[in-house]
Amino acid sequence: MPTFATRLIAIALLGLGAAPAMAQDATQSRTEYQITLAGIPIAQASFITLMDKDHYSIAGEFKSGAIVNLITEISAKTSTSGKVSDARLEPRSYSLVYRKGKQTETYKVLLAGGNVTESHITPAPKRRPKTWVPVTPADLQAVLDPLTSLMVPSSGDVCSRTLPVFDGESRLDLVMSPKGKRVYDQGKVSTEAVVCGVRYVPKAGFKQGRDDIEALKRSTGMEIWFAKAGDLPLYAPVRAVIPTRYGAVDISAIRFDG
Repeated sequence: MPTFATRLIAIALLGLGAAPAMAQDATQSRTEYQITLAGIPIAQASFITLMDKDHYSIAGEFKSGAIVNLITEISAKTSTSGKVSDARLEPRSYSLVYRKGKQTETYKVLLAGGNVTESHITPAPKRRPKTWVPVTPADLQAVLDPLTSLMVPSSGDVCSRTLPVFDGESRLDLVMSPKGKRVYDQGKVSTEAVVCGVRYVPKAGFKQGRDDIEALKRSTGMEIWFAKAGDLPLYAPVRAVIPTRYGAVDISAIRFDG
């Protein structure tokens, strides 16, 4: 299974794929990211968000770069779609296809009213009951998929909120807190960003004592920078910083438009 840090990179900040057809008056926003580890480029990602007054879709792709590919090639494709209600996004379906070398894992989630109705992982993972924290029915109530969770409504305080995320395997909270505003200037992007500190709180669907989980629980350096997503009534990530034992993963938008 991918580590949480890998999953956040390969799920939460993705895009660019075959999005479902929408009305002609739909608004489109595209973002492309460069991903570095300790300053070294390791991957690229991009996403396209489509939205009209009633529906939205996000579809994405992540690909590891040449340095990572010397060890093993990693890629992911993901998508989510749902309805728009009072400028809030309510997901109906979410999927992720994660590939590492010759291994492929597929995650599929169906939701209704913010609650998970179906969830499948292929191939079925092997668990060790003594160390695995199982996901209960209560954990699957009032949640968001990883893509939808990071599209924050422009009304209200962007950072003073907790994002309840279910990624098809793990249930976690991203507890955000405000850290002010900064100018973001990278590639073709120059904009004012709202900076949120992020605290990772695992709830269920993880192995107790796992090193990367414990490190992220203790981390105080995770950040997500949000900027207004063009004409969409949303803020979307332009930067994310994720501390790891190998150095900081920095996910930076080099294209961000409406």
